Amino acid sequence: MTSISSLAEIASLIGEPARTVMLVTLMDGRALTAGELARAAGVTAPTASGHLARMLEASLIAVEAQGRHRYYRLSSPSVGAMLEQMMGVAATVGDPGLIARRRIVTGPRDKALRHARVCYDHLAGEVAVAIADALIASGRIDLARDGAAVTGEGLGFLASVGVTLDASASGPVFCRPCLDWSERRPHIAGAVGSSLYRSLLERHWLRRVESSRAVTITPAGVMGLESRFGVRV
Repeated sequence: MTSISSLAEIASLIGEPARTVMLVTLMDGRALTAGELARAAGVTAPTASGHLARMLEASLIAVEAQGRHRYYRLSSPSVGAMLEQMMGVAATVGDPGLIARRRIVTGPRDKALRHARVCYDHLAGEVAVAIADALIASGRIDLARDGAAVTGEGLGFLASVGVTLDASASGPVFCRPCLDWSERRPHIAGAVGSSLYRSLLERHWLRRVESSRAVTITPAGVMGLESRFGVRV
């Protein structure tokens, strides 16, 4: 069981604004240099190095050396999912009087990010939730609050759209629900969500937006999502 001290340490690390910016910057799945992360956070190179060292020690991030460069990334999809959930909590916290006087808008204000975005290694946003709803309604995925499972029919369907999965695999790492930051309903994460996202990119149904977590749906994607998943974009 996670100790109180470990939990407090992780919360303290994430709670420092510059480190928060660095972690959120890495949520689009890219591996970035210390200099790039320093510029994103608006801090000096030595300060960034200190922050990165502490996050490496806590296993929030990982580093890979390639030639003269060192590239930092989130250590695992679970770290990305944790940050996504924290964003959702942060969006609801504030002056109760202010909340009462305005309509509560969940998730990012950017319409493109609300529509479709990458959450570390899988798809999030309105489109991702619609895909999850379609897979559940068709009996291809069984989804509960604490877990998810792909049915036999689901494995066959996913294979037909280029998603290769190990039918013997199981557990939350294989397929799990991830509460969507903007929609406040689950999309699909785990190996299934990651493989599905990669397949849609390879089919050119999705296109990444440069220097953003946003993802656009291509004309081929609009047709493909409707014909194969029953999702109208």
